Amino acid sequence: MHLPMDNPVKPVQTLTICMGSSCFSKGNNLNAAAIEAFIQKNRLTESLTVQGCLCEQHCKNGPNITIDGELIQGVQPGMIHDLLAHKIRRQKS
Repeated sequence: MHLPMDNPVKPVQTLTICMGSSCFSKGNNLNAAAIEAFIQKNRLTESLTVQGCLCEQHCKNGPNITIDGELIQGVQPGMIHDLLAHKIRRQKS
């Protein structure tokens, strides 16, 4: 399939929030709200897919999130802005 160069397909990234009971109680309940605020503020709704999962099997090191297959452990709400600013690709307008 050939796509015109003036209309490139924008890649979508995936962020998965572990919502298992351990990660949820350790902070992913707050992280989910911080992630949503970051997405809205930076207008990333079309370039970032956010989903939840029940358990990443790394409960001891949680709370956990995964960005494009990369597991990130020990994520706290105060880290969300800097973490996402570093990991999430910006789309060119």
